[in-house]
Amino acid sequence: MPDFQYNGKIYYNPVQLVMEQIGGTWKAPILWRLKNNTMRYGELRKDIPHISDKMLTSQLRELEQDGYIRRKVYAVVPPKTEYSLTAKGKDIMKLITIIRNYGLKMMEKEER
Repeated sequence: MPDFQYNGKIYYNPVQLVMEQIGGTWKAPILWRLKNNTMRYGELRKDIPHISDKMLTSQLRELEQDGYIRRKVYAVVPPKTEYSLTAKGKDIMKLITIIRNYGLKMMEKEER
């Protein structure tokens, strides 16, 4: 498979590209929570245990930059910001659901 350049970085296979965009500890859980809901920052923060404000902010920015989520800011005091999935974000939920279900099976086997 030929090398692929995306956003100035070279990728050697398609799995590497996808895993960089949705992999890691926090991106999939953020996307999972937005699968059926539009949520505010504070709601996401409360619903995702152990994530720091700095990490949540950076992950939301990256997901928005990569086109998986939409950020809508309302001009009110205090500022109100909502996050929701884009069409690309909804599409990736199929893969995240498969990965999640596989992880649940692995956890179940380990408990036995």
